[in-house]
Amino acid sequence: MNLGKTVLTQLVNYIPKYQFDKIVEKYKGNYKAQEFSCWEQFICMVFAQLTYRESLRDIETCLATFKNKLYHSGISSKVSKSTLAYWNEKKDWHIYSEFANFLILKARVLYINDNEFIESLDGTAYAFDSTTIDVCLSLFPWAKFRSKKGAVKAHTLLDLQGNIPSWLFITEGSLHDVNALDELPIELGAYYVMDKGYLHWKRLYKFEIEGAYWITRAKDNFSYIRQYSNQIDKKLGLKYDQIGILKDKFSIKNYPGKIRRIKYLDPITKIEYVFITNNLKLSAIDICQLYKNRWQIELFFKWIKQHLRIKVFFGTSKNAVFSQIWIAFSVYLLIAIMKKEFNSPYSLYTLLQKLSLCLFEKIQLNQVFTKNDDERTVDDTVIA
Repeated sequence: MNLGKTVLTQLVNYIPKYQFDKIVEKYKGNYKAQEFSCWEQFICMVFAQLTYRESLRDIETCLATFKNKLYHSGISSKVSKSTLAYWNEKKDWHIYSEFANFLILKARVLYINDNEFIESLDGTAYAFDSTTIDVCLSLFPWAKFRSKKGAVKAHTLLDLQGNIPSWLFITEGSLHDVNALDELPIELGAYYVMDKGYLHWKRLYKFEIEGAYWITRAKDNFSYIRQYSNQIDKKLGLKYDQIGILKDKFSIKNYPGKIRRIKYLDPITKIEYVFITNNLKLSAIDICQLYKNRWQIELFFKWIKQHLRIKVFFGTSKNAVFSQIWIAFSVYLLIAIMKKEFNSPYSLYTLLQKLSLCLFEKIQLNQVFTKNDDERTVDDTVIA
């Protein structure tokens, strides 16, 4: 049955506007706003994300084409390039940051049983890393990265249970990755998997104090005193499983606790890895498997750079860039939530592609997320 509502209208109705308005009120986002509002800006930017718009002029032109269908989608004011530019420049990006964090809480509940291996652990497992988004330093002078290069970094804590970001920290590119550990929330009993770029003993000892576990790889100059070894099964590719302390006096002052060192030979690539962790109880092969799951965050970064509008920005100020990145993550989370609630068989990429083509069509939203009986995809086709 045709509801008489466009897909965009139904999508907007699905967004928790009550929560959004509470956040806007907290930051006084609509202060002195006579016509345009934070909600309308948000919907315009969601439209830009879903339809892959290239500029503010592009957004203005496309929305003007469908101006008779915008009112019920939450856009009652005239959308102009200058208005969008002003709101991206002036309205606090923390509004969209806090709303994205609200969506994170909702999404994590839905994806809590998506990884059987992680589910078997006695604590939550996270992968922590950052991705660099390159920008032109002459246009974005605040985004310093190197002497002649600008960038923005998205420091991300990915919940490995369902590959949903549980914490995001957006900064200028000049902030070293290891400094992001100072802002990272530490959860009791959780596992934090990181690459060796985060190897900083004083900061890692905070995990020990807070009752959490860290897992990373040892650097080539890792100095260590073995105290005893655990039994291993060499058939699994394990070379040794050792318990000890740091050797360097300065290092042991910053990290006085015991450290476990595990050497593992990958049976496929034949590459040897040396993992270190403060977890002394989990089996050695599970430690190796946990680090292998860290690759999910690399796939996540690759996905968002390919399918979200976070490489071409609609403004050059820090507020405009941060707002766009947080809204892009909000779109990702919103579609991820709807995929679960509609029990959609499609990937997030396929859903974004479908939505980009039918936002102003008057069809039921569940028809976009579910597959018809006569619909065939590449996965359904047997290739001879």
